[in-house]
Order: sequence, then C-alpha cells, then structure tokens
Amino acid sequence: MKTSTREIIENGKAILGVEFGSTRIKAVLIDPSNKPIAKGFFQWENRFENGFWTYPIQDVWTGLQNTYRSLCDDVKNKYGVEIKKLAAIGFSAMMHGYLAFDSEDNLLVPFRTWRNTTTQEAADILTSKFSFKIPQRWSIAHLYQAILNNEEHVKDISFITTLAGYVHWQLTGEKVLGIGDASGMFPVDSLTYSYDKNFINIFNNLIYGKNYSWNIKDILPQIKLAGDFSGELTENGAKLIDPTGTLEAKIPICPPEGDAATGLTATNCVAPYTGSISSGTSIFAMVVLEESSSDYNTEFDIVATPTGNPVAMVHCNNCTSDLNAWVKLFSEISSIFGGETDMNKIFETLYKKALDGSSDCGGLLSYNFLSGEPVLNIDSGIPMFIRLPDSDFNLANFMRSQLYTSMSALKINMDRLFEKNKTKIKQLVGHGGLFKTKEVAQKFMAGALNTPISVIETADEGGSFGMALLASYMLNKEKYQSLEEFLIEEVFDKSQISTIHPTESDTYGFQKYLDIYKGYFGAETEALKSWKKE
Repeated sequence: MKTSTREIIENGKAILGVEFGSTRIKAVLIDPSNKPIAKGFFQWENRFENGFWTYPIQDVWTGLQNTYRSLCDDVKNKYGVEIKKLAAIGFSAMMHGYLAFDSEDNLLVPFRTWRNTTTQEAADILTSKFSFKIPQRWSIAHLYQAILNNEEHVKDISFITTLAGYVHWQLTGEKVLGIGDASGMFPVDSLTYSYDKNFINIFNNLIYGKNYSWNIKDILPQIKLAGDFSGELTENGAKLIDPTGTLEAKIPICPPEGDAATGLTATNCVAPYTGSISSGTSIFAMVVLEESSSDYNTEFDIVATPTGNPVAMVHCNNCTSDLNAWVKLFSEISSIFGGETDMNKIFETLYKKALDGSSDCGGLLSYNFLSGEPVLNIDSGIPMFIRLPDSDFNLANFMRSQLYTSMSALKINMDRLFEKNKTKIKQLVGHGGLFKTKEVAQKFMAGALNTPISVIETADEGGSFGMALLASYMLNKEKYQSLEEFLIEEVFDKSQISTIHPTESDTYGFQKYLDIYKGYFGAETEALKSWKKE
C-alpha cells in the first residue's frame, strides 16, 4: 500500500532544503522519492551601509523563521498536518563573502556579502602570489583586504565562514562547510579534498610579521564532502528555526553548501563537461572539468562540485535587479489604470512580449550594473538605458534589451571558456528566476551562447531543491557509488527536460546587440566617473 504524503510528513520521513538567496530565502520539502511536496519563501534584501553591501545578522534568523512558517502553512493547507520531525535537513546560501568571529563567537564586523567590490587590491595581490585567480568576492580576498586596510578587528579573529556555514554552525554547533562553498573561501585541492597546502603556506608567509595569533588554516571551516554526516539539529537550533517549539531536535544535517553547488545538483550537472547557468540577482555559469589545469588558473574562477570535482565558473554580479525594477515600474502603471497587479503575471506577460522584439533589440541598449561588475572591470554600478536616434522604440524591444543585458557580461566571458571547451561541453542547464517564464530567457540564452540550453521541470525550485537532494543523498549514500549515480537513478531518470537550440536569427541578433553594447560602453564608464566626482 502506497504511503500518502500526509503520512510521510507525520512520520518524519520528509527532507528539507533551505537556501538563502540574494532576494529570497526559499525552503523546499521533498518526499523519500525526492519529489517536491511543499515550499515556503520569504523576501529579503541587502543594504548598502558604510560602504558595504550587507544583511543585518538578525535578518538571517527572522528570514529563516518566516520562510519555515511559510513552508508549514503550505503543508497545513495541502495535507492538514504539522511538521514535527524531519528525516534530514540541508542549508545553503550565497557563496563567498565575509563573516568573522572572535574567540567568544562575537561577530566582529557586519556581514560583507559577495556583492562588494572593495577588495580589488587584495584580489590582485593574491592572484599574483598564487598564480591562481582569486576574485574580489572570495572570503580570502575580503580577509586580506581587511589586513591591507589595517582593520582593528583582524587581530581578534578566531573563525571566518560563509552565510551557509554560519547558519549551520548556529543550528548544530559544527564549524564545517561543504567543499563547494569552501572552494569559494580559499582554493581547494581537488585531489586531497582539502584547502591547498601550497597556498596556505604562501598566505601565511604573506602575513608573516603581523604577529596575529591565528593561522589561516585554523580559522577556516572544516571541509566536508557530499554525503558526509555533519551534525544534528540542537534544541536551541530547533527553536531558531521554529520558535513555536513544534519542530523536534536531533535531525541529521548534511554539509552546508553554496548556491553554485546546489545549482549543479538541482540541474543534474555534477559530471565532467556538464554545466549549469544560475540566474537571479547575479548570474553565473558552471562547467564541471575532468581535472584542474594551469590553463584556467588566472582566467576563470575554479571552485568545486559538492563532491570536490573542479569547476570553471564565470560569475557576473548583475543579472535581474535592474530588470526587476523596470517590471515593478510597469506594475505601478498597470495599477494606476486599474489593470493587472499580480507580479507573476506581469513578469510573464512582459517576458513573452520580448519575443515580439527585433533580434537585435532595434537599437535599444541597457546596462544593468546596479553594483560593480568585476568581470568587465567596473568597480561600481549605474544602471543605464539608451536608445539610439534611429531606434525602434517599443515595449517588445525594450523588454528584449532588458533580458539581453542580463546575459551580456556572461556572454562576453563565456566566449573565452567556449574557446577551450567548445567540443567538450555536453549540456548547459538553466535555472533560477530568469528561466521561470517558459522558453523566453531560455531561447535568448541559446542564441547568446550559440549552444542548446536545457531547463528541467524543477528549475523554478532552484538551489533549495538542490540542497534537499544533498540532504537526501546523505541518507542514501551507502546505496550509490557517487552523487552522480544517485541523481541519475533516483531523481532525474524520469524528469521532463525542455531543450531549445539556437536559431541563426537569435545568434546573429544577439551578437549585433553585443557589438553595439560594447561600442557604447564608454557611456557607462563616463557616467561612473561623473557620479564619483559628486
């Protein structure tokens, strides 16, 4: 007799994945067959305070509690039952950034997120010393920039971690991190599944003479691989998630991971030469490599899958933030005239309208830089919209230009990656908010990259679904030889996958748009110069 979903939840057999995204915290509950059965979410937003993009630490817990409450409401409405026990939990969050604590576990400075572009000097020095690319957003760049700035708090550091590592630590007492997230703090060795010893020594020599009481290796989280048991929910941790006291403690928790690793998991892209494109506030492409190579060391970010395989990563800070602002403006116009106010419908309608636009956007240009864009050497952002004198200024072209600009920085840098791997990349799978409306962004991305783009039916579930799958894998690891085998046999064997191939018109049109985009790029840089003079 088949067990009902209600019974699965009542018996504590459901699995929970939570991801702290840039604008939304999302929870997905899956059953033992790895199918989503409920979800919850909470909107939150970063702030620009005292020169840094940040989230107040209390917002982390307020957001988690509201997200969990939203999930519980969904479960109650669908199945008429409360969540008391879970089979496993996993927590994920935006990678990178800087959370530093002293020996008494006090947060030394406000959380500095991946979005900050204040660490160029440190990133350049570390990249040169390591002969390995260290992007500005990496934790080690934030730490070394604080050292270069002679920040008072550095001497008191006892532990640094990411947002996912922090949440996991507070809920379990374990200072650990999944290798995917850890690889965005400090370079890891894909053969030993540990922080690279050579780089550890180089960094320690670099700060020799500072007389800090700490060694870099001692203040980083312990690395865990997918499937490793990584602690269990404490009594205090259970109350941090559910202040009502309904959720029970002692639930096993898998290694906390970054959004890049959960994106790979959620799209079944953990095998060599598969890859994913994650889109939201930022956009990044991940291509899994067979082995790391010196050819990539200073060209691309090298991170890791949840099992430790090397990944070439192209990360762009800006994707949908400016686009979302325009859609919000159109929703206000609609509201004034008594029209549609459902944001989901407004997004879908405007996205689909973009399909009617010219393949090159008819002479309309958008630059979506709300924050700096290091891959294009922009340290700050000013969103801009430009229409050329002979442009075809209509809504379809405008929306198409907004979608094109969300992909442009990625396209510029993906071209270099394709030059090295064009014949080896087997698939690119899109997921995240940009791909939520069927076929639109998927079609444009296929044209932009001139390669097929697939979307799996669970694409909208995103990283929280991927995190739930990693928690499920921890429970089932002994049955499978690898995470790849688990995903293929237990999760994606019957999934519906939509693949769109590039058309000649879309590829030509996007390239024409991009050529004009590059030609007027000076307008963006000049605007930034003027803004900085104010």
